Amino acid sequence: MIRIGVLGDIGSGKSFVAKSFGYPVFNADAEVARLYKKDKKVFKKLKKLLPKYIFSFPIKKQEIIKAVLENKKNLKKIIKIVHLKVKKNMRLFLKKNKNTKLVILDIPLLLENKINNKKDILVFVQSKKSDIEKRLKKRVGFNQKIINNFKDMQLPLDYKKRKSHFIIKNNFTKKSVKKDIKAILKRIL
Repeated sequence: MIRIGVLGDIGSGKSFVAKSFGYPVFNADAEVARLYKKDKKVFKKLKKLLPKYIFSFPIKKQEIIKAVLENKKNLKKIIKIVHLKVKKNMRLFLKKNKNTKLVILDIPLLLENKINNKKDILVFVQSKKSDIEKRLKKRVGFNQKIINNFKDMQLPLDYKKRKSHFIIKNNFTKKSVKKDIKAILKRIL
């Protein structure tokens, strides 16, 4: 099985690109949202750790946002709990798809949390800063401070770009992304 890790800036369109490959995708952000909604163990651990912010199950995104905005260290606490579960679910995803030719890992902190393997093919999604800012501002609950807190935890973009085997220039049109993906698949399959 070939594993492709999708890297890039927040709002660069990593999930769009990941889905465009047409192979099974493990989306860490979707997994985290699912854990907040359905995993009582995660809720209990977060409530115990952050009783001032986490009140009821399912966990509300606003409670997480408030915890992170009031104290940057809370983000690391949350990630520590949630990350273990996401990693476990990723292993289950990989096991389930072990006979698949190719899988896509859409994990924002792939390199930072050392989830990638040496054999993984890394694809960097590059977008114009102005396009990213427009997209982020359209998101429900957009908060620049939260985004900055997440960016502070990430490795520099130029480092991720250097580590990548391929670069997809995402101008947010399906046609150009599909063309780049087709070229990548031609080289690796």
